[in-house]
Amino acid sequence: MSKKKKDDFEDDGRVIANMNVDGMPWYARHAKKQEGESQDLHKLTKKETFHLILGVIGAALLVAAIFIGGYLLFILFCEHVWFK
Repeated sequence: MSKKKKDDFEDDGRVIANMNVDGMPWYARHAKKQEGESQDLHKLTKKETFHLILGVIGAALLVAAIFIGGYLLFILFCEHVWFK
């Protein structure tokens, strides 16, 4: 059998995934930002905030409606089929 050739790894300094995670022992509070990252990613306008809140409330109401509907169907099943 032939031996496998080893690829020579050369580090070019690029960051694929930033591992500076809040709460980890190696967390650096003032680490350098990547060139492509912007500082104001989390700034929303009032209109965007309002629409975001409406979307969250709508999703929560949808989940609650599904659970309530399932509960009501179970009660109807118990009354008309199981307990007859």
